[in-house]
Amino acid sequence: MRRHKGMRPHDVVILLKIAAFKGKHWLAKDLAQTLNISASEVSESLNRSKLAGLIAGDKRRLMKNNLLEFLAHGLRYVFPAEIGAIQRGMPTAHSAPPLNDFLGGEEPYVWPCAEEKKRGQAIEPLHPGVPSACAKDPLLYELLALTDALRLGRAREKQRAVEELRKRIL
Repeated sequence: MRRHKGMRPHDVVILLKIAAFKGKHWLAKDLAQTLNISASEVSESLNRSKLAGLIAGDKRRLMKNNLLEFLAHGLRYVFPAEIGAIQRGMPTAHSAPPLNDFLGGEEPYVWPCAEEKKRGQAIEPLHPGVPSACAKDPLLYELLALTDALRLGRAREKQRAVEELRKRIL
């Protein structure tokens, strides 16, 4: 096995997709196919996540509390979000469900995506395949939008995002 060289942004996407399976049986090829990430990269990602303590040694079970702790306290420092120009895209962070019900009214944030009609400030997703994967999986969409709220939100948004992630992951 290769040496651990740190987490990559798509590792978070893969872990959140595993959380979205809600305990159902999954295979690495399922992750690769639904996220449009190569099977070998999924395998390497699972190895990195195991070394980081975010997935169990069997590479099947999430270490849910560790994942929540990483998302709440480390994600914004490891994978900060940069706000870009106004573009069309898929809403994220406080502009997407479930936070848009509680925290609407601020400038919308979007993942750039030509097929979407909503306009807002662009945020690069953790992986280029995120918008298409989220279009097919509403729970994954919520988890990744909440994750973006942690990456760029203020205290109120971050606190609410942690509460909502806790409900969905634990």
